[in-house]
Amino acid sequence: MSASIVLLSGGLDSTVCTAAAVRDHDSVLALSFDYGQRHRLELEAGAVVARHYGIGQLVVSIDASRWGGSALTDPSIAIPEPGAEGIPATYVPARNLIFLSIAMGVAEARDADAVVIGVNALDYSGYPDCRPEFVESFRATAALALKRGVEGRPVAIETPLIDLGKPDIVRLGVELDAPLHLSWSCYRKGPTPCGDCDACQLRAKGFAGAGIPDPALDAP
Repeated sequence: MSASIVLLSGGLDSTVCTAAAVRDHDSVLALSFDYGQRHRLELEAGAVVARHYGIGQLVVSIDASRWGGSALTDPSIAIPEPGAEGIPATYVPARNLIFLSIAMGVAEARDADAVVIGVNALDYSGYPDCRPEFVESFRATAALALKRGVEGRPVAIETPLIDLGKPDIVRLGVELDAPLHLSWSCYRKGPTPCGDCDACQLRAKGFAGAGIPDPALDAP
């Protein structure tokens, strides 16, 4: 019997990732982070997705707004327009490094076999902590740092979306019957997606490329 921890933000990618975790593992716990993000609707979406699957959810609070440096946690920093050069202001310093570290701790404490994360190396915003080389390096470090690793039972890091473009992620979500209509991708507060930010643009690109209407646009 396999158990996993899935990082569930409530966005499109993490919702599809949760569907994959439910498919691949007997027991799944959703791990979500309240890190002071402006787009708190994604956190609410994550709770709804977890309830949809009938899986437990652990919400960990980390106030990243206290160290700043990101448009997602500091309202004084403007959400950048899509297509800006370099790493965008929506990058949250060390976010996935911190999230994966905590996920590994939870996995070890609960004797879970894997951590599932929806990082993607193709259609993403240029964040350095979404790259395969980061995941591989972290995987090796975690194996050295955890009791399970020392005992020869390292916690796996599964990245089912790592080589998929956004259209392929949408197609996989449909194939897995993931509740895409419940997911939230916008970097702004809402109550409806702005349609202009990088997250909205990448989501729109994904559904358009897959030739599938976005069900969230028709959701009440």
